[in-house]
Amino acid sequence: MKREAVAYLRAEHGLSERRACHIVGADRKMVRYRAQRAPDTVLRGRLRDLANERWRFGYRRLFVLLRRQGEPSGINRIYRLYREEGLTVRKRKARRKAVGTRAPILVVAQPNARWSLDFVHDQFANGQRFRVLNVVDDVTRECLAAIPGVSDTLCI
Repeated sequence: MKREAVAYLRAEHGLSERRACHIVGADRKMVRYRAQRAPDTVLRGRLRDLANERWRFGYRRLFVLLRRQGEPSGINRIYRLYREEGLTVRKRKARRKAVGTRAPILVVAQPNARWSLDFVHDQFANGQRFRVLNVVDDVTRECLAAIPGVSDTLCI
């Protein structure tokens, strides 16, 4: 980031390298440094091939496979290449959906034809929890019963 800022100041404003580095707060050695590392094209290709072959493996297991093949690189280097290549553990394929359409539940529009049950819970001021089982008629929306209970038991 600082290297690009120094290059911008030198190109756009015509500043010297020393002045641009002073403004940005960068060391001149850092700006002039050029990496000596050889390109990792062969290792990247092997890593990509293994990841495509074993798509449920992450970088740690791919590192073990590469180590078994005789690759001397450390796990940090493998992780860096894994991230630079944009590799990730792929998700499993979703289960197949049921074929066909669901038949809708036929609701008779008369009272007491269908009920719904639901638990409502709260707690008292002293911290004791309680639940209420509500029984509701779906057509009239009338609450047919409200059965209270404390803890895991319902009191009828």
